[in-house]
Amino acid sequence: MCGIVGFVNSKDQKEIIIERMMDRIVHRGPNSSGKFTDDRVALGFRRLSIIDLEGGSQPIFNEDRTKVIIFNGEIYNFQVLREELIQAGHVFSTHADTEVVLHGYEEWGIDVLQRLRGMFAFAIWDTQKQELFGARDHFGIKPYYYAQMNGSFMFGSEIKSFLPHPDFKKELNQEALKPYLTFQYSPLNGETFFKGVHRLQEGHYYLFNEQGLTIKQYWDADFSVKENHSREEWVDKIDQAVQESIAAHQISDVEVGSFLSSGVDSSYVASVLRPDHSFSIGFDDKTYNEAIEARKLTEKLGLNNTAAVIDGEMSFEAFPLIQYHLDEPDSNPSCVPLYFLANLAAQQVRVVQSGEGADELFAGYAAYGFHTNSKAVRVFAQGLKKLPQNIRFRLGRQIGKMKNFHGRIHLYEATAPAQDFFIGQALVFEEEEALQLLKPTYQKGPSVAEIVAPHYEKVNGLKDEVNKMQYLDLHQWMPKDILLKADKMSMASSLELRVPLLDIEMQKLAQTIPTKYLINQNNTKDVFRQASNRHLPKEWANREKLGFPVPIKAWLKEGTGYEAVKALFESDFAATFFDQTAILQMLEDHRQGKPNLQRKIWTIFTFLTWYKVFFIDESIPEAKEIVYETL
Repeated sequence: MCGIVGFVNSKDQKEIIIERMMDRIVHRGPNSSGKFTDDRVALGFRRLSIIDLEGGSQPIFNEDRTKVIIFNGEIYNFQVLREELIQAGHVFSTHADTEVVLHGYEEWGIDVLQRLRGMFAFAIWDTQKQELFGARDHFGIKPYYYAQMNGSFMFGSEIKSFLPHPDFKKELNQEALKPYLTFQYSPLNGETFFKGVHRLQEGHYYLFNEQGLTIKQYWDADFSVKENHSREEWVDKIDQAVQESIAAHQISDVEVGSFLSSGVDSSYVASVLRPDHSFSIGFDDKTYNEAIEARKLTEKLGLNNTAAVIDGEMSFEAFPLIQYHLDEPDSNPSCVPLYFLANLAAQQVRVVQSGEGADELFAGYAAYGFHTNSKAVRVFAQGLKKLPQNIRFRLGRQIGKMKNFHGRIHLYEATAPAQDFFIGQALVFEEEEALQLLKPTYQKGPSVAEIVAPHYEKVNGLKDEVNKMQYLDLHQWMPKDILLKADKMSMASSLELRVPLLDIEMQKLAQTIPTKYLINQNNTKDVFRQASNRHLPKEWANREKLGFPVPIKAWLKEGTGYEAVKALFESDFAATFFDQTAILQMLEDHRQGKPNLQRKIWTIFTFLTWYKVFFIDESIPEAKEIVYETL
């Protein structure tokens, strides 16, 4: 795991500039650094040593030094590929997985991407072709950004690495704010909150040469082919795949621990991995404490667990630094506990496994159509799904127009077309609400429908609406929120986070499972839960998904939280973006008990915090020593 930066131009002072860019991401790789420059390119690398601790420093060259690579991530099948490449005549100078990608590119060209199993973001410079080849892993586990400005093409693991480049123009993308208020993260298909800075999309590669920039997709999920197996056979296949993937994700020359919450996904991983160290975080909340619940599982399984409790004061103190590390505003409240959880784990290990990805692959979200505790309603809805599509859609739209009754939402989402109601796993402000709060300059930008439409168009031919929702989440919610915060919050503490449930081999299996075995009258991700039952106490496998409970509702009513939010809402720059009277009234309404305002307040507060860090203060927030209250 590490961080990469680089740029291509014909200008001078490349070594000085690349060093400054590398310094901005030292947290991604505190163990060592390396760089390569010539007349056209500068490549920079920060290393967190995981595999081949002594010999894996980068950049790495091929045999005749005509190609050079910088790489971020892990390739879990690198040993098999290495042997194949040695048999083909390639000579290796290290035992690192990075060199496999380099020689693989020599041997197979762009098709090397079809052979890689892992998480990755890399760049290879060909000195003969004067061409840069870069790629991002299938799911977007590792981040990758690029920009073309003032005669320079620059790229890197984090946007902040561009800030020291003299050709970089820092400018707010005004079209990003409106959709952010709805999605809670930066949802644009390409461009980011920084104007002119783009994400390389998941499953894509690029070539940059004298002809310019070319970007192509090399992989995509395919839900069109289903296999016919019994429920028990699917349970067997899932459990075998999970165990194999967790084993593959253990490849390391350092110890591998695990994150552990009270939910089924991380619990499944920990129970199979059985690490020497697991880590949990909770809040000083009287109603529910995630760390205490997770500790109950480790006691049952006989695992060592380090658990700590954090509070609102700690969270608000760290919040500017959290938004700095995220690069773009993300108001998912779980960013806060994840930051502290990674910091806690990094005090003992360099690598952890976590449970991200299972909900998207195996249909674990209630938003896929699981909104009632009534077994009778669930069984009835399952029957309605068998109706011919045109009849089902017509019925669903009629249900959607009815007055509310018990089970209406469940029946509506079981029968209506996904595009009528589903935009992903977060919906904070309705579009009209956002427009009423925003100043005219920031009311432009793509609509929600325009953002999700390209994804729905690609799966228009699918018959299953749940698969369409999964596909949308694989390209929106997962890479732009779930995986982004997982990477940025772990790397903020120089910790490598691995996601064995989100693996290309796991996806190949999951996409062939008929939906009736995933979300049905029994539960969400049904057969996945049954597979986990073989390793967990039964009550864990069937637990309701809670996400990462964060008590922002209480925080925003009094004390440090209320004062911090009020101060930002009253600031002069807040009035640049928002109707200041309206957002202050929203804060007071919440304080007086008006319901369902906390996420809206938190989303505005998050953006203003991020903007202040990058555009007002223009300095790195101070990282203070964290003293944990352990359980």
